[in-house]
This record gives sequence, structure tokens and C-alpha cells, in this order.
Amino acid sequence: MSVLGWLLVLAVVAFLASTAFKVIPHYLDFFSLEKIITSVETEKALEIRTIPDFYSHVSKGLQVNGIRDLDLRDALTVTLENNEFQAHLKYEKREPLIENLDLVVRFDKEFRVRAQ
Repeated sequence: MSVLGWLLVLAVVAFLASTAFKVIPHYLDFFSLEKIITSVETEKALEIRTIPDFYSHVSKGLQVNGIRDLDLRDALTVTLENNEFQAHLKYEKREPLIENLDLVVRFDKEFRVRAQ
């Protein structure tokens, strides 16, 4: 391969790495949120029985995990039906890529978590 070919390969690899470094933290934050929400059911000592308790638990989890750029009231909708929390987590994150191009990641997941 010529020097020009190697430079082109290096440019493509650098672009893909840059894209990955911008997107991966958002996925890690989402996985942390999933774990926080599902922990309501698995950790009996928490005694979360009301919707404000649920939001408080998730808010504390966000602080512990250092997730500061998420408005919890807009991203998470919680209802309580038949002693079961129904949580709907829906939000999107944008990262600038090049000039006027953005990377957009959307997260949309529903959870059914038994109240204690």
C-alpha cells in the first residue's frame, strides 16, 4: 500500500474512533439508568412504595453515577398500577460531529417493576 493509502485508512479509523468516543458514554449512562430503575425491585431494603420515592431513588442514582445532563422529569414517566411501577424512559442525546452534522442517539424503553 502506498503512503496515500495508509493515510486514507488512518483517517477512516480516526473518524470511527472519534465517533465511538462520542457515542459510547451515552450508552453507558443508559445502562446505568436501566440498572438504577430495575434495582427498585431487587433491593428490598429501599422500601420504595410511591412515585416520589421512585423519582428520588433514580435521582440519587444519577448523582452517584455522575449523570448530570439529563432532566429526569422529562426523560422518565412513572405510573403506579396494581402495586407495580410502570416506568417509561425516553430521551435523546446529540453530539456535534462535523460542522452542522450531529450524532443523535435515542433511548426508549419501558420497565415494569414491582413495588415493595
